[in-house]
Amino acid sequence: MDDYPLLNVFWTMMWFFLWVMWFFLLFKVITDVFRDHTLGGWGKTGWIIFVIVLPFLGVFVYLIARGHGMHERDRKQAEEQQAAFRSYVQQTAGTGAGSADELHKLAALKDKGDITQEEFDRAKAKILA
Repeated sequence: MDDYPLLNVFWTMMWFFLWVMWFFLLFKVITDVFRDHTLGGWGKTGWIIFVIVLPFLGVFVYLIARGHGMHERDRKQAEEQQAAFRSYVQQTAGTGAGSADELHKLAALKDKGDITQEEFDRAKAKILA
């Protein structure tokens, strides 16, 4: 441990952290390029080539030029995912409660004599199917 001082450990950790953050940022930019529906095929190709050939400059220019739109696309995607999740939960949770409620109404109609046992059985089979 004497041949590798604590300051060198700190610098090594910092450079490793920056390296990981750099790749995260690079992948985030590439993902955003392909996620953007307003950008045409040639625009996407140009940005990808720019980011691959001159990675540091390409990523920084992309962040300066399109950083605000990047945030908006992230927000829009998160809202769409949240809406899809809510829709799925409502659809899934509502199906069971809706069927039970309809069966309860059918049983009440049968008990009052408004429908016959045959009509009740057909409607029940349709609801449960």
